[in-house]
Amino acid sequence: MDTPNSLSEVEKIKSKLQSANLPANLHDKASQQIDRIALSFKYGGNLSQLDITAKYIDWITGLPWNTKTQDMLDIRKTKEILDKNHYGLEQIKQRVIEYLSVLIVQRQNLKTDSFHAPILFFVGLTGTGKTTFAMSIAEALGRKFARIPFGGLSSASDLRGQSKVTPEAEPGMVIRALRRTGAKNCVILLDELDRITPESHAEIMGVLVELLDPEQNANFFDYFIDYPFDLSQVLFIATANNTNNISTAVMDRLEIIQMPSYTDAEKITIAKNYVLPHYLKEVGLTTSNIQIDEAVWQRITRPLGFDAGMRTLERTVEAIVRKTAFKIVNGQGTSFIINENNIKEFLT
Repeated sequence: MDTPNSLSEVEKIKSKLQSANLPANLHDKASQQIDRIALSFKYGGNLSQLDITAKYIDWITGLPWNTKTQDMLDIRKTKEILDKNHYGLEQIKQRVIEYLSVLIVQRQNLKTDSFHAPILFFVGLTGTGKTTFAMSIAEALGRKFARIPFGGLSSASDLRGQSKVTPEAEPGMVIRALRRTGAKNCVILLDELDRITPESHAEIMGVLVELLDPEQNANFFDYFIDYPFDLSQVLFIATANNTNNISTAVMDRLEIIQMPSYTDAEKITIAKNYVLPHYLKEVGLTTSNIQIDEAVWQRITRPLGFDAGMRTLERTVEAIVRKTAFKIVNGQGTSFIINENNIKEFLT
């Protein structure tokens, strides 16, 4: 038997659906589901079905079916952003600028919002800047950014979602990324493609082909949403440490950009000009609070031997800033010069 509370919830869901801008077919399909729920309450229907329908309506009305951001297509601005976020790597910056130039020409001459260019695939060791380059591309375009980690991904349903027949079901990571950004033309980073678990490797590679193929991704089907979503305006970027475990079909849709290792001298320059200022700003300190002697940089750059990337050095600099903040709060001073005599205090 229906109750005032259940009927009220049905009306709330119906109102939410009516105010949303959805594809007409999906709107009709969802409206029919709500009508069935309302009818079932007249004959003793249970609340679990109401919960499932409410969750479904919440998801479909929260997706950017028609919402997108305005692209900033300015090559000079792109170069400024790349130089601001990355030291050196001029060949890679040039390749990114050429890639965005193709997108600009397509927009101007083909009058399309769907870009048709190989997916950039940054390959290199940990800490060599793969993820930050993807973020810089999003910043240069003025697009929202989302990351999908493939490390340990155990099933294709993690990407494609699960059928909504159970309360625990939810959309896959692609749809969740779109909802987080609120834009159908966001940049989605497919991070660490080489770290997929072997058990689900083949089926996940199959979903990747669909995501990356412009002939297929205009109708991407998530099992929870149960309606095709147009991903043709999404800009996908991929990363991996190596290409050994990536299928040929996926590789055919990717353009490899090999990330080089950093020399110690390059790391020190990056740490001084990018990493330290970043963590100082993040914590709320300035260079008047921390100064690092020139002689100390080599020691903190290679504490455990050679490291191709910046990850270890970033953690070390972050630890120095954190220790300094503690000393300031603890009343041990407000300005610290880190040198050979006291470096151990900041590294332990």
